[in-house]
Amino acid sequence: MGIHSASDTEYDWAWYGRLVGAYFAGHPQIQRATVRIEDRGHASTEGLPAAWERTDEWYNFRSNPRGNVHVLATLDEATYSGGTMGDDHPIAWCQTIDGGRSWYTAMGHTSESYAEPLFHLHLLGGIKSAAGVAGSCPR
Repeated sequence: MGIHSASDTEYDWAWYGRLVGAYFAGHPQIQRATVRIEDRGHASTEGLPAAWERTDEWYNFRSNPRGNVHVLATLDEATYSGGTMGDDHPIAWCQTIDGGRSWYTAMGHTSESYAEPLFHLHLLGGIKSAAGVAGSCPR
């Protein structure tokens, strides 16, 4: 299970890059944006609004992980400034890898995030997913 800056480390360790799914490239200032939930049935996204508005530090990635991971949520770049990934900006995903499970969210920079009930639901579902007690990830 990886949260936020888990994608901003171990740049020379290829296996870790596959495990987390993508490497951090940069971010604009902290601001409000809309997260679009793609998989409403996953443990980490069920109960979240289809269009989830929240304030965070929004990561851009060196490459788009779609195709290698199961994307759970994307960031709507039309709702904030400083995005560099275009119309397809994954922000949370999961995957099966080397016989195990991996779950990652790029959200969670601000201390206020950890006081948000919906963010708690997101993280708890991620823990359950990574632990294998709440279903599996299609990839």
